[in-house]
Amino acid sequence: MPSRAVPAGRRLAAWAVHGFTAFGAVLGFAALMAAGQGEAAACFAFLGLALVVDGVDGTFARSLRVKEALPGIDGAVLDLVIDYLTYVLVPAVFVVWFDLLPRGLAMPAAAWMLVTSLYCFANTGMKSADHYFVGFPAIWNVVVLCLWLLRLGPTVNAAVIAALGVLTFIPVKFLHPLRVRALLPLNALATAAWLVSAAWLVAIHPERPVLPFVVWLAAGAYYVGVSAWRTVRGAA
Repeated sequence: MPSRAVPAGRRLAAWAVHGFTAFGAVLGFAALMAAGQGEAAACFAFLGLALVVDGVDGTFARSLRVKEALPGIDGAVLDLVIDYLTYVLVPAVFVVWFDLLPRGLAMPAAAWMLVTSLYCFANTGMKSADHYFVGFPAIWNVVVLCLWLLRLGPTVNAAVIAALGVLTFIPVKFLHPLRVRALLPLNALATAAWLVSAAWLVAIHPERPVLPFVVWLAAGAYYVGVSAWRTVRGAA
């Protein structure tokens, strides 16, 4: 559909959706500034908000058919640029500045995160036909949050980062909680439980009450379990 044939109100709505997506860059910058000031909880709060924006902006874009209303603006590219900031760059900075890794390994590990993620973002086959991610989907914001909350120690943290970087190149499947149609209500419920419990744990860190911690672990285990099941099952 030519852009001149699109009603002005619909084009304005499409610009609003792109603006909402672009707000993720502001949240990413705020997270980076918070990390630089040693405010870990604030950093994760901004990254959490950016995660929510990224989770729902695509739904808005598809429902309003933004691509038809503004064909000259590639929302997918816009989304990827912001995702690299919030999913990769800020977490890479976080692991260095907050001493989550052994001395001498922080910079190489951060570089590993940055470079493997470039492959993920450039890979045209990063999603399967049923909307699972193929290979580790560079969700370093989630990984670094887990390492920070679990307090596994620098050596284990380094091993986790190394292994996940390798999984970027291996066709294991990772659940997209809002795009995979199979078990979608349960996926969404587990995602909401994970987000709420994670926010609770970040807000009261370093305290770790049993209820939010168990809910957080259970929701994470559900994600891992569904991803493993889809990987073992193979092609649909």
